[in-house]
Order: sequence, then C-alpha cells, then structure tokens
Amino acid sequence: MLIVVSPAKALDFESPLATKKYTVPTMMDEARQLVSIMSRRTPDELSDMMSISPALADLNFERFQDWEPPTAPEPARPAVLAFNGDTYIGLDAPGSFDARDYTHAQKVLRILSGLHGVLRPLDLIQPYRLEMGSKVEHGKGDDLYSFWGAKVTDQLNRDLAKAPGTPALVNLASNEYFRVVQPDRVEGRVITPRFLDAKGDGDYATIGFFAKRARGAMAGWIVRERITSISALTDFDADGYRYAPELSAADEPVFTRRTD
Repeated sequence: MLIVVSPAKALDFESPLATKKYTVPTMMDEARQLVSIMSRRTPDELSDMMSISPALADLNFERFQDWEPPTAPEPARPAVLAFNGDTYIGLDAPGSFDARDYTHAQKVLRILSGLHGVLRPLDLIQPYRLEMGSKVEHGKGDDLYSFWGAKVTDQLNRDLAKAPGTPALVNLASNEYFRVVQPDRVEGRVITPRFLDAKGDGDYATIGFFAKRARGAMAGWIVRERITSISALTDFDADGYRYAPELSAADEPVFTRRTD
C-alpha cells in the first residue's frame, strides 16, 4: 500500500529536525529542468504565473536563482519536516514519528510536488513554490501536467511494487495534485477517502480546512499503525471521524464527524 499527499505552501526551515536521516530526491533531472525554466522568469512574470504578491514573487525569484541540488540537510531539509500546512499538522511527523516510523514512511508515503514530481518523506528539498496547477511553458506544453506526463505515475508504480501489503494507492492528495497521476495506469486499486463534517441542517459537507487535516491524520495513522490492507482503513477514527458505510463506495470510503 502506498499513500500520496500534497505538499504545502507554508514551509518550516527553522525548527529543530526530528530525525537526522535524509535521502536525495529521485527525479532530480526533471527538477533541474524546471529550475532552469523558472530561473529565467522575472519577478513580475512569476507573480502573474503563480498569482502571488510582488513580495512573494521577489522571494521565489531569489529562491530559483539560489537553488542547488540538495545533498545535505543544511540549508535543505527533509520534505516531511519542511512542509507546514494543514495536512502536515494533521500528519504530525515531528511529534508522533519515532525512528522506525520514519523508516516505514519512506516505504509507504509519497508527496506529489510540482518541482520534484514524487518525493519520499526524507528527501531533501530547499524552499520553493511551484504549484502543480501552474502554467509553465516547457517546449512540449504549457503546464506541469504535460511536463510530468507519465513520469509521476511510472515512479509511483515502481514504489508501489516495493511497498508492503495490498497493491493499492491511497489518494490523500488534493484534486490539483492528484491530476498529475494517471489512475488507469496505476498498478493497483486507487482508494480515495473522503472526510465530511456535519452542517447545521444535519447534512454533511467537505470543509477544506478540516479535510486537509484529516487527510494528514490518516496518512500518519497508516504509517504508525502499519496499515497494509484496504479493509483496515475503515478503522480510522482520529479527530472524531468515523467510517460511514452508508455513504461509502468500494474505492471511496467516507468518514463523517459531528462537532455539536
């Protein structure tokens, strides 16, 4: 079983590292190509391309100018400890993983990345911002989906073949990022859990903030509990979520929560 999650815009390159282990990303040739393209863009072009403020454009212009292939955890950082958005707050690797959990996460957890394609948790990254939905002209197309093509799916299949347990890809990524995966070519079932919160009228709906944290919490739970089968996913009950069989489909288990 292999899990995929999205990266985060928020980054943490300052807190103490929870592990000394690290690896180097596997898709570095592609990352170099993208950095070469992005480093030729002006701050104004980056602002328009990524819909970010001039200040953020200036920051990311400098990041692309200074980027070097990461080889040590200074100034780079393991990806699972560098991203700091809602999914990673839910995942809570620094607070809940021990040494064996990090080792297991390397086998079963993958982070989809606009710059790196597929990252393992301990793969070193430098600060960057390049969302998968960005429009990037690269000679064979004008976006990152066409840039990555089948490469991300091919890498996931290689990783899935080595992952323990049932051959299944557990999609805990956002729609923007999972679009880079070609589900019909995945060599296993694709399972997409959904997390719904009760509304005032009694119905349930996806609330982005909570869903992101729940996806991270499930990813962390799968790692810590060594979950290796699709059927075991229904045991997930973190943060008040419970499996709702009446709302679920075979490849789309639904988890609901009431907070009243």
